[in-house]
Amino acid sequence: MLRYSKTKTILTLGVILLGLLLAVPSMMSKEQRDAYRAAIPSWVPSWLIPHRAIVLGLDLQGGSHILLEVDQPDLVRTQVVALRDDVRRVLRETGVAAEGGIQTTPRGVQLRVGDQAARARLVPKLRELSQPITNAILGQTGARTVEVTEGEGGLVQLTLSEQGIADRVRRAVDQSIEVVRRRVDQLGTTEPSIQRQGADRILVQVPGLQDPTRLEEILGRTAKLEFRLLGDSGSTDTELMPSRDSGGQRVPVERRVIVSGEDLTDAQPGFDSRTNEPIVNFRFNLRGAQRFGEATTQNVGRPLAIVLDNEVISAPRILQPITGGSGQISGRFTVQQANDLSVLLRSGALPAKLNIVERRTIGPGLGQDSIEAGKMATYIATLLVAAYMFATYGVFGFIANIALIVHVGLIFGLMSVLEATLTLPGIAGIVLTIGTAVDSNVLIYERIREEARAGRSVVSAIQAGFDRAFATIIDSNSTMAIAALILFFMGSGPVRGFAVVFILGILTTVITAVTLTRMMIALWYAYARPKAIPF
Repeated sequence: MLRYSKTKTILTLGVILLGLLLAVPSMMSKEQRDAYRAAIPSWVPSWLIPHRAIVLGLDLQGGSHILLEVDQPDLVRTQVVALRDDVRRVLRETGVAAEGGIQTTPRGVQLRVGDQAARARLVPKLRELSQPITNAILGQTGARTVEVTEGEGGLVQLTLSEQGIADRVRRAVDQSIEVVRRRVDQLGTTEPSIQRQGADRILVQVPGLQDPTRLEEILGRTAKLEFRLLGDSGSTDTELMPSRDSGGQRVPVERRVIVSGEDLTDAQPGFDSRTNEPIVNFRFNLRGAQRFGEATTQNVGRPLAIVLDNEVISAPRILQPITGGSGQISGRFTVQQANDLSVLLRSGALPAKLNIVERRTIGPGLGQDSIEAGKMATYIATLLVAAYMFATYGVFGFIANIALIVHVGLIFGLMSVLEATLTLPGIAGIVLTIGTAVDSNVLIYERIREEARAGRSVVSAIQAGFDRAFATIIDSNSTMAIAALILFFMGSGPVRGFAVVFILGILTTVITAVTLTRMMIALWYAYARPKAIPF
């Protein structure tokens, strides 16, 4: 019936006490948490002492909010250049000459091959450049990345398809999210939020960062690093690029890339031992070291162009072969610029240019106002609910209020373990779970009242009330959990924060409204031995 064994009681109280202890670090300031960690002896395992705390979101502690968008025209231009190079390679492999060369169009390239036999040999090879587009769920969709068509007079056109461009934008966003995450992590920030927004945008929120200038500089640069050779003026296999050493004047640079930033394994800021100027020391992987060593061996005496985002930042002359797989980049950097460049090179280049379409800075004062408003709402909601429960159900209402306090404490404990981010909508979720937790007690108590009116004894009515209300509680909480899961997977940002808190609240409701309440009522009955239901 209502008897609770000592083992079950101790286990229940132990779980609740553990949950409340896990919430303690979240009630401390950062300075108090640091002092608390420093006071823990080194021989004590870190997992044994609660030390994790809830991370306040951007709207509660202030910080920087930046919305980035993939530059689709720039991405298309990059694809067109890559397609042109692939077509040039196929022409060399097949031994076919294009009349008038290869012309670029806004969405592709075209060439003219009058010889029908040569065209028949060339076109199948060009069609191999078109790859099928696959979907993670549906597999191959039937669409292809490039459309190859033949026209009059031997005209062959290769055009980027709409589906191919959309697929490239999607993959660019996925790759950019990882690169942006690595760059933001290098700044030493806590719990940044980086997520996709729409088809071609990335939302970056960094709580606690009040100066977004450096963040914008880090995120706004593609950081595409290339090592090339300076070319001769008038050469057809060169392109003009602005040079930092020449005050922005354009210099000819060979199109051939010796080594790219993809072959870098490390980049660290440092100082030149001769001039004491800030530099960036870099190291290549095995493939990059071999290619760099071969190129510098064959071109001793020629200037080596170090190109970053289509700008020649330095062009030192190769005095001797560099075969060690490491080197340095100099370019009249400041200490901050050298550090930022090393961060960019370590995190890798972005697959496409990202434009900043929105920036916001939320001050800590506004965040503190939100915290105070959220606290006040929680206090008022808890007070009113507690007063109503006590006035309506007497001692049973008092028991429900104790369970309610434990319920909120367990939510904070679980969020601390997960190091979840608490946002203003998350506070609203806590307030909402206060009502849903008490709603479960109301269902149980009203069922007990009905059973007592039907003539059952006190023990029988309480037992039947819990047993028969349990299925209803599970059903109602399950439906709310499904809605919360949909919000979590389909929503973003604050919506997901609300969903996380609500899901945790539903889990703790089952513990407090059923298990804890039932245990306390059983202990009360064993002590008071009432003759009737006290409400």
